[in-house]
Amino acid sequence: MSSGAVDACGSENKKTSWPEVVGLPVKEAKKIILKDMPEAHIAVVPLGSPVTMDFRTDRVRIFVDTVAETPRIG
Repeated sequence: MSSGAVDACGSENKKTSWPEVVGLPVKEAKKIILKDMPEAHIAVVPLGSPVTMDFRTDRVRIFVDTVAETPRIG
């Protein structure tokens, strides 16, 4: 039996957002999202990048904008 809530019509209410992962490393965020939604196709996208407007129930986008290391020539 699923752990998701069931509405009056008997359909399961799936989680549609994960505010609890804001500020976490991408690897941790993916782990949490996949725990709730194992079938998710996760796309890591730079913040501000153009994305398609099609709606897919199996896609979760993680928008990132943090520089993790000092940029340098080399």
